[in-house]
Amino acid sequence: MLSSLPDHAHYNRNFHGGNNWLTMEISALATIATNFPEYRESSEWLEYSIVAMVESMKDLVYPDGVQTELTSHYHNVSLFNFELFKDICDNAKIELPDFYNQTIEDMYRYIAHAMRPDGFRALNNDGDRGSDREHILRAAEVFHQPEWQYIATNGESGTRPLNGPSYFYPWAGQLISRSGYDTDAHWSFFDLGPWGSGHQHNDKLHVSIAAYGRDLLVDAGRFAYTGETAEKFRPYAKSSAGHNLILIDGKGQAPGPTHATEPINDQNCMIADDFDFASHSVKDFNDVEGQAEHLRSLFYVRGEFWVVIDRIITDRPRRIDGLWHWHPSCEVQMDGKITKTNNERGNLMIIPVSNQNFELELIKGQEQPEMQGWYSPEYNIYEPNIASQYSTHINESSTFVWLLFPSEGIAPKVTAEITAESDSEIQIKVQAENQAWSLSIPFLIGQNNREPVLRTN
Repeated sequence: MLSSLPDHAHYNRNFHGGNNWLTMEISALATIATNFPEYRESSEWLEYSIVAMVESMKDLVYPDGVQTELTSHYHNVSLFNFELFKDICDNAKIELPDFYNQTIEDMYRYIAHAMRPDGFRALNNDGDRGSDREHILRAAEVFHQPEWQYIATNGESGTRPLNGPSYFYPWAGQLISRSGYDTDAHWSFFDLGPWGSGHQHNDKLHVSIAAYGRDLLVDAGRFAYTGETAEKFRPYAKSSAGHNLILIDGKGQAPGPTHATEPINDQNCMIADDFDFASHSVKDFNDVEGQAEHLRSLFYVRGEFWVVIDRIITDRPRRIDGLWHWHPSCEVQMDGKITKTNNERGNLMIIPVSNQNFELELIKGQEQPEMQGWYSPEYNIYEPNIASQYSTHINESSTFVWLLFPSEGIAPKVTAEITAESDSEIQIKVQAENQAWSLSIPFLIGQNNREPVLRTN
């Protein structure tokens, strides 16, 4: 054994992989170096390990603390391997740079902020819908962060965060919206960021929503990488068709830039006391002729509802399909052009507010002519779910407005109308029971001096 370990160390020192593979293999190199200092090259192995891990962390983690693959599952894989390396060095009484320790804390801060009210992480790209609650509770103690404890326990212990409850990560391009920290809180995940450095899906501008302890609108998940399940479902998992997005002429997004070179600026996001706003666009679509751009704005009225604005910029007539995927536990039904759930607790209505003549279809577990209506919460586990597909044709650039209205029980009577529209913003009025809201929603903050505005009556 003693003669074979230097062979392993030599291989890991000189032929290790990159990304998450590097963090695993370099941790093994450091383990040998710290446990067997009598080896002639142990000091050099350890020195190299520290330099390699610090450089890897700089390459793999954005300044806002999010791992560059932009996949919740692999963010944790990187985090736990960085933490393992720190434990190895701590046990050997070797100090790491402050940057290294601070980045680990920042990575935990991100998963605390992104966590759903039920303690589970966001399901995005090649991720699994696993629980992060115990990880955050442990990290809250290690890093003396009672605010994380408050989030993870739904306010039962710890200290209420001074900021929040919504958070924006400008390098990752992710807006996490909440109504609060309780178990019934509204939660949404809006993806504005780059494609990602690995395990990517073509899902920019996707929106996931949970409320009242229930997942409502979901990402399709990852299904599997190899074998029969992957052969059948992997293209669907990675495609725009498996996400809550717009298809143009039946086509989804093409791969985009893998990394952000700068954070998303203030024109794309605003978090106020009573609302959240974010917007971005996609211009690259697979095999779509001519000019086609999808610009999406999300406006969340805190504690009340979401409005999604889809602006399609085109140089020719197009077929447009708006897709909304429901969690398999949801009982979904059509009410005219409205799609709504009829769950015992935790419901959502999707109300098209704009005037397009939609053909609405609920699709579940479809395999032909193309995959649609499937959900995978964990690797190699999948089941049918319902996708609401809103289809129409447009002759020129057009704007689509969707009101996403949650309710704990039976949905109230809700009306919505567009009161004004221009190339830079749209104004709508929403009424429910004895309350009314007037919203001015720009396509970009500052465009023609427009900013998001919310008024309540």
